[in-house]
Amino acid sequence: VVEVLYFAESAEITGIRSETISVPQEIKALQLWNEIETRHPGLADVRNQVIFAVRQEYVELGDQLLLLQSGDEIAIIPPISGG
Repeated sequence: VVEVLYFAESAEITGIRSETISVPQEIKALQLWNEIETRHPGLADVRNQVIFAVRQEYVELGDQLLLLQSGDEIAIIPPISGG
């Protein structure tokens, strides 16, 4: 069981700031995103714009294997815009 934190636009899309979900302990980053997107299909619109972080480390949405532990935090963060 991991906690998914939604920030800014992803929180607006999902209507929540966080939730706990049950996923396999070993899962590829893209599979994890797909699990989240299945729960909140609107996130598909921002898939290529968000930053995905696991345990406060940025992760590319690809084939790398994540070794999750119960209680890990997964963050969906909007891109940081400079100004």
